[in-house]
Amino acid sequence: QLQLVESGGGLVQPGGSLRLSCAASGFTLDLYTIGWFRQAPGKEREGVSCIRRFDDITYYTDSVKGRFTISRDNAKNTVYLQMNSLKPEDTAVYYCAADRSSKYGGNWHMAGQYDYWGQGTQVTVSS
Repeated sequence: QLQLVESGGGLVQPGGSLRLSCAASGFTLDLYTIGWFRQAPGKEREGVSCIRRFDDITYYTDSVKGRFTISRDNAKNTVYLQMNSLKPEDTAVYYCAADRSSKYGGNWHMAGQYDYWGQGTQVTVSS
């Protein structure tokens, strides 16, 4: 059974850091494109970052460029999202998602393009 499990969320002060993990079971993660999405209350799900299968090309939404870094550890079958300089507007439930197709600049952020989803982890940035 293919499963994604996110972890690493929590409460952090503005300017702080968190590292989210997306652990896969039932499939080999490096064969998949992995996206991180977030959804704040009353807002649509938003694409945050993506790491493409095979070549590890990465994409970021403009609001997190220079602050967030996506990476994968194939030995651990896990993808990470390192989040630095966190802001209150980063508060949301963060989800990882997987798809067997490659993504490109025009579609990596589209939630409907991903077939498999984790349950989400809450990130709250507040003083």
